[in-house]
Amino acid sequence: MGKKIAVITGSPRKDGNSFAMTEAFIAAAEKKGHTVTRFDAAMKQVGGCRACETCFKTGKACSFDDDFNTIAPAILEADAVVFTMPVYWYSIPAQIKGVIDRLYSLVVGGKDIAGKECAIIACCEEDDMTVFDGVKLPIERSAELMKWTMVGEVLVPGVLKVGDIAKTDGVKQAEELADKI
Repeated sequence: MGKKIAVITGSPRKDGNSFAMTEAFIAAAEKKGHTVTRFDAAMKQVGGCRACETCFKTGKACSFDDDFNTIAPAILEADAVVFTMPVYWYSIPAQIKGVIDRLYSLVVGGKDIAGKECAIIACCEEDDMTVFDGVKLPIERSAELMKWTMVGEVLVPGVLKVGDIAKTDGVKQAEELADKI
């Protein structure tokens, strides 16, 4: 039986390397019978958490109504959440960070979110794998806090220019990640 997967992307570059891996993952997941809902955070308006702790008081995840309130229901319904992004300045890009921070609303709102699967697809310019620490650690710790199980990470170094991903096995790794969900 297929699972519901929410994919949250963090790149503003639609033809970029992380999008190529994202699209490969989605195609492979759908081929396996999963239902995938994709949100391109860079094309949405999602602000940071204001720590007001009025989550779900208006019936929506966040009292400050922006595009996060269209993403939150898909995350709540999902069996798995996959975050995809390039690494910006050794960290999570701002375009997706607001979504990640606003997951707080699900916790404060008392939603039963435990038991989901989680995965990361990321790429970076440098060849040094420690560059991914600024992405991996926050996602892994957040997953642990929410009682989600990390099922896989596709981390591809050495890609900068559009199309560089084709010189790696990143697309293949992203396709194979669908087997872990």
